[in-house]
Amino acid sequence: MAADLIGWTVRVDGVGGRIVETEAYHHEDPASHSFSGPTPRNAVMFGPPAHVYVYRSYGIHWCMNFVCWSGAPGGAVLIRALEPTHGLEIMAERRGLANPQALCSGPGKLCQALAVTREHDGMALDHAPFAISPGPARGVVAGPRIGISKAVDTPWRFGEAGSRFWSRAFPRA
Repeated sequence: MAADLIGWTVRVDGVGGRIVETEAYHHEDPASHSFSGPTPRNAVMFGPPAHVYVYRSYGIHWCMNFVCWSGAPGGAVLIRALEPTHGLEIMAERRGLANPQALCSGPGKLCQALAVTREHDGMALDHAPFAISPGPARGVVAGPRIGISKAVDTPWRFGEAGSRFWSRAFPRA
């Protein structure tokens, strides 16, 4: 599912862009927030798919995940980076910079640019303020996830091949 989201467009109140980088987290994955079962923080991951799971990373940055699972609850896809396409001036103002490549090149940056906060936690992706639509990817690359200490070698980070908007380059094969 994480690779399938590459190329899709996500907007929050009309501001957003094409998904160019994701990371997958499964309920049996020790790096996943759902690994130890439901808690008040991760309850959305155990609810229906197509909802948003938002959490604070390191007590500083908001991170947005799309809940999606097959067979058992607890799976989510972290949206790591977007290619900005809608509302660039608004994103630049929110981020305090104008470089399109830097606006959404990381999960915390994209949440700041889209004004996603804990208030969005649990919201359905098919209702306002969210709008998502499928789109083609220009090929997909995979590699290890970033910023985790468990299951670090699991190649569940996906990116659009050749994108200039990733949070970090993918290792070369």
